[in-house]
Amino acid sequence: MSLPYSKKLIELFVHPKNVGEIPDADAKATEGSPACGDMVQLFLKVDPESKRIIDIKFKSYGCASNIATASIVTELAKGKTLEEAKKITWKDADAELGGLPPTKIHCAVLAVDALHTAIENYEHQHGLLKEKVPTTKEVVINRLKHVIDPRKGIDVIRAKTVRDVEVQEGVAKIYLNMKEDEEFAKHLKEEIIERISPLWDIKEVEVIFSHE
Repeated sequence: MSLPYSKKLIELFVHPKNVGEIPDADAKATEGSPACGDMVQLFLKVDPESKRIIDIKFKSYGCASNIATASIVTELAKGKTLEEAKKITWKDADAELGGLPPTKIHCAVLAVDALHTAIENYEHQHGLLKEKVPTTKEVVINRLKHVIDPRKGIDVIRAKTVRDVEVQEGVAKIYLNMKEDEEFAKHLKEEIIERISPLWDIKEVEVIFSHE
């Protein structure tokens, strides 16, 4: 029985490129959750003068398609300027791999989302935003929609894991409907801080657990 994967996808699954971590990365991003299935963590090194991606690596937790798509997206992005890399889409990754099974398209979306978020984080952290709009509660909530609650398999906003959000004077406070000693509490706290702290005007992120 033949597998529903192209030769290139299988090759990149067996021998993926750009696997690893950049300890002194200029920016990073995580999309997905290993507790729910697929996850991609992506690291960037950017030339400060040309704004070109000079190194990019990823860590993947998931299926063959997850690994292959993360590998091909890093290959597509390496050497490109940030503006050029922003234009990379999941369809580009799908085409480069010779077509993904319909049930695996989400892997390409996940990898591209990680790339775009890492670029956005870099722009926030290095003063490259074209317009520095103050971070609002809505901005924080939109970012939190990418944080998955492993207990429910959906994001923390739809799962109502987040009770409330406050943003004031550079401090973002996220109130959670869970206790600090619950399973996945530490994991969610780390993900929330990683997701919100890159915002250009956020100096501190506080994750506050319910004691009810």
